[in-house]
Amino acid sequence: MKEEIFVYFIGTAGSGKSTLTYNFQQWMSLRGLDAITVNLDPGAENLPYEPDVDIRDWISLKEIMDSYGLGPNGAQIACADMIALNTSDIKKSIEAFKTDYILMDTPGQLELFVFREAGKYIIKFLNPNRSIIAYLLDPSLAKTASGFVSQLLLSISTNFRLGHSQINILSKADMLSKQELEQINSWSDDTDNLNDVIMGEEASIYREISEGILHLISEFGTQSKLYPTGKQDFYGIEDIYTQIQLQFEGGEDLMSD
Repeated sequence: MKEEIFVYFIGTAGSGKSTLTYNFQQWMSLRGLDAITVNLDPGAENLPYEPDVDIRDWISLKEIMDSYGLGPNGAQIACADMIALNTSDIKKSIEAFKTDYILMDTPGQLELFVFREAGKYIIKFLNPNRSIIAYLLDPSLAKTASGFVSQLLLSISTNFRLGHSQINILSKADMLSKQELEQINSWSDDTDNLNDVIMGEEASIYREISEGILHLISEFGTQSKLYPTGKQDFYGIEDIYTQIQLQFEGGEDLMSD
């Protein structure tokens, strides 16, 4: 029996996780592929899709704030840990759908899922062998060489913390000019090019830090290809799908004939 694949969309607040989750499901539906969406953000408002499984059915950010006298940030942290306590219920709800792909929309704040033990626990409990991380780089933070390096550092930290196969995605790429997109792609493909741009920046402590981070990236060989995506016409979605297939199905295309 074919086993489901979990795709975790992870990134900084505002990077476009929910939008990409929605677009990915729509793209798959149009091609006869069965996928469901899972919202793991108890504080999510105005999602662009109706979640098939929703953590808000078990945990309410507002109720946690009221019950424990917490502010929004403290309540978010408490909720992040409470999600792990409801993982059994989440798993039962997911299994009821008998679907091929589970698209996991993680909490808005990256650190709530990546840097707390709850995130690792959720992945391990649901299906660690059939899980992949789709890490979103925010284009507004990647326009400068130093900004791009800082985004890569967060991506690498996510990979280190969660320890699973990962695809790096440049979200909302259609908001960039053609020149900006070509520049970011060139940095992704060639670290020497990126290093040259950083060395050309004005001397400062920030430039030195960027140099050190880039050296670390190069030493560990963690620089990976970046896949641009956009909201219009499902731009880049097929590339992500292909990478998932290569990871779990040996490149076999599971689209319906």
